[in-house]
Amino acid sequence: MDKKLVVIPTYNEKENIENIIRKVFSLGDYHILVVEDNSPDGTAAIVKHLMTEFSDRLFIEERKGKLGLGTAYIHGFKWALDKKYDYIFEMDADFSHNPADLDRLYRACVDTPADLAVGSRYCNGVNILNWPMSRLLMSYYGSAYVRFILGIPIKDTTAGFKCFRAETLNAIDFSKIKHIGYGFQIEMKFTVWKLKFKIVEVPIIFSDRTEGTSKMSSGIFKEAILGVIGLKLRSFFRKWERINQK
Repeated sequence: MDKKLVVIPTYNEKENIENIIRKVFSLGDYHILVVEDNSPDGTAAIVKHLMTEFSDRLFIEERKGKLGLGTAYIHGFKWALDKKYDYIFEMDADFSHNPADLDRLYRACVDTPADLAVGSRYCNGVNILNWPMSRLLMSYYGSAYVRFILGIPIKDTTAGFKCFRAETLNAIDFSKIKHIGYGFQIEMKFTVWKLKFKIVEVPIIFSDRTEGTSKMSSGIFKEAILGVIGLKLRSFFRKWERINQK
């Protein structure tokens, strides 16, 4: 049986964390790693309490502060590879990603087969609920801009709901990943594509959070978009090779 791990970074998610954990576990044989960035609202305490109930499926890695989304995921990836998981998922804690779609991402990797399955808001029209028009347009045209600059054949370049094969992550030199914010999502897809892995987009419906406070801002988004130019320029001087290949 495949070992499947869902990596969930958290910062101030006390309103959502218990519900998202219970929902994921209700779906079957998933494990969860929470990468917790010292939330002052007690998120870690909630996770630790649930670990007494799910001692063999729920894990936490606590960090000393808010160190960035990208470093949280890389921390989780390295932990997952060390524990020999076969499939590693990225997912938000706030229910903007529907946990029921985890199975669809997994099946895309297994059945297609794909090396990376992306939960896409834009590969089948625009599937976003409860966003103001300004944010929707910024995201949609931001993805189009990234495709144009990088030449990457992915509709939803900033998507954060993904499933990786372990072999895919194991071939990436994480020391070369420079973005630590939302640009991390773009850089990881670009890296997987440049290393000639197969990427498949799976249509999902994305719904804005109803509990807690969003971590997204126009400044964060603009930082990611401006970083694309630097990513493109660096790509000309980098030798794209998979590591850890036998």
